[in-house]
Amino acid sequence: MSEVKEKAVNKIGRRKTSVARIYMTQGKGDITINKKALEVYFPSKILQNTVLQAFKATNTLATYDVNVNVKGGGITGQAESIRMAISRALCQENEENRPALKKEGFLTRDSRMVERKKPGRRKARRRFQFSKR
Repeated sequence: MSEVKEKAVNKIGRRKTSVARIYMTQGKGDITINKKALEVYFPSKILQNTVLQAFKATNTLATYDVNVNVKGGGITGQAESIRMAISRALCQENEENRPALKKEGFLTRDSRMVERKKPGRRKARRRFQFSKR
């Protein structure tokens, strides 16, 4: 009767203004993002591949189930933040995954953000059109 409950690996990934929190457990490769399947949440094959890149780099494609809560940013930023969180979780599961993920750059936080708009300008750097007369 004693059921051994497996502990989920909980990690966070960020990109631009997107924040992804993942819960990774041993399983058969199901990925759920905001209570939707990966194919439903990201219809684009490119974004699906971005999310799965960490699993492909470590040859662990169908060994973990991932439950993701992601908010903020656009779809590309969300996909890349999910990839970073998965990479961090794979490193915690098995330290031998670290060199392969580090080589691909999946563990490095991309800190580039949108530059703020300055007063007296149209955008961050774009000035209003100059009129000589």
